[in-house]
Amino acid sequence: MNFVLHGAAVSAGITIGHAHLVSSARLEVAHYEIPESKVPAEIFRLDAAIARARQELATLEHQIPAGAPGEFGAFINLHRMILAESLSHAPRELIRERRCNAEWALVLQMEKMAEQFEQMEDAYLRERRQDIEQVVERVLKALGGGQAAPEPPGSVERNLIVVAHDLSPADMILFKRHHFGGFVTDVGGVTSHTAIVARSLNIPALVGLHHARDMIREDDVLIVDGLQGVLVVDPDPLVLAEYRLRQSQHELERQKLKRLRSTPSATFDGTPVELFANIELPQDMADVLESGAQGIGLFRTEFLFMNRREPPSEDEQFEAYREVARAMEGRPVVIRTLDLGADKAIADGAVAGAPNPALGLRAIRYCLAEPQLFLAQLRAVLRASAYGRIRILLPMLAHAHEIEQSLALLAQARQQLESKGMEYDHAIQVGGMIEVPAAALALPMFMRRLDFLSLGTNDLIQYTLAIDRTDDAVAHLYDPLHPAVLHLIAHTIQAANRGGTPVAVCGEMAGEPELTRLLLGFGLRSFSMHPQQLLAIKERVLRTNLGEAQPLAQRVLRQTDPARTRELLAKLNA
Repeated sequence: MNFVLHGAAVSAGITIGHAHLVSSARLEVAHYEIPESKVPAEIFRLDAAIARARQELATLEHQIPAGAPGEFGAFINLHRMILAESLSHAPRELIRERRCNAEWALVLQMEKMAEQFEQMEDAYLRERRQDIEQVVERVLKALGGGQAAPEPPGSVERNLIVVAHDLSPADMILFKRHHFGGFVTDVGGVTSHTAIVARSLNIPALVGLHHARDMIREDDVLIVDGLQGVLVVDPDPLVLAEYRLRQSQHELERQKLKRLRSTPSATFDGTPVELFANIELPQDMADVLESGAQGIGLFRTEFLFMNRREPPSEDEQFEAYREVARAMEGRPVVIRTLDLGADKAIADGAVAGAPNPALGLRAIRYCLAEPQLFLAQLRAVLRASAYGRIRILLPMLAHAHEIEQSLALLAQARQQLESKGMEYDHAIQVGGMIEVPAAALALPMFMRRLDFLSLGTNDLIQYTLAIDRTDDAVAHLYDPLHPAVLHLIAHTIQAANRGGTPVAVCGEMAGEPELTRLLLGFGLRSFSMHPQQLLAIKERVLRTNLGEAQPLAQRVLRQTDPARTRELLAKLNA
């Protein structure tokens, strides 16, 4: 039965493929088809891993101390029974019937059993699903420790559309290891960090679909329309043909934009405009170079800390920052210090579980509360500055003392490097993010102490309108055109320009073509966005006449009627 679901588009484009239902944990498990001739070998891999897991349980049983509670032995016996009765036969049949890899067969069986336990009325029995998951994790670990499984063919993944209830930013980073065709989730906001990472992957994506995970079955044919915010499930042949045509037209437009890669970025009347790229990991540099970006306007370093048990060492961070600096060959690289908190947590849970994470110990507050972690990052950034034109960006500033303390720690990091004879850029610039209304309203305090400013519009809108941008229940209230938001943005840009302090926008507004001329009209001359958005923004810049855009932008700024604001914006973009 075909039907349509509506959600919020977070990454443009159209993709057609088969549903791939996941929980966040399943993202780390490869899913691919194996040739018929390899089925016996794959079953042998599974059997060997189960045997290894069984041996581990036997070792654990021998290590139970005398006098230990009987539950210890019962726990091991239960896990041994799950191995023998539930995981030794069904996954083997799945490998034979579906020709899927052993890891995926295990996960499919785990979820089938977990669903059965969920339906049980007895609370104790429902909790036994955790034992199933623990046993499967043990076998998966054994599979990983044996002979490495072959990588799934990219062509298989490109036909898969991930369907999940929710995905964290850390889950999304795992997508960078794969080549999925698209993804959809039941929850999430259009400017959540999950959505931001999705845009960096340049694959069509929808959030806020509410019940997609329950209504869609594995392998259903899906159309993800990231242009209109529509998900079509099991489309009929006419709809499928229409979307294939739209898909090819959209791809053609993207190819045309690539011709602008080497075109200098300037308005129609000759005003230069800087277009920088945002990145999460050094692996993103191929896309940055392909886009023709003039530099890195935002390196979100917190993503180096995700999906791992321990934070990266100073040397590991240094290598990552140096790799980016070298790749840019003297062009600017703005490295934002650790911005953990809210929906971005690390493995040790140090910033997770707060009653109101967006207002709690996050970003610069967290760094100042963990000076050794902060110092290690500052030393790594300083060391990398000897290999390129690096700048340091401090996130979520609200108080003067936060700048003073950060600069004091930076001075300490300098001294530590000098005592070891290590080189760094002694003239390195330090900037601050304006993403809290207090910072925008007290701008001179920041301009006196910092070399440059960067407007983080995502958080600025969130805090100005008191809206959790990760919550799809209030997503409709998130409005970058709200008069208060526009006044704060315009005020920051114009005050910085008057004071001679360089200012950029690195939030999602910088990558929205409909808002490019408005920001140019406010006086912005430096944009930073994901590489995939850059050429579309460049095209809008090249077609903009500042003499016409500036008066209209000021008229938008004077408006208090939302309908009239949108009319003027449409006129500005005509």
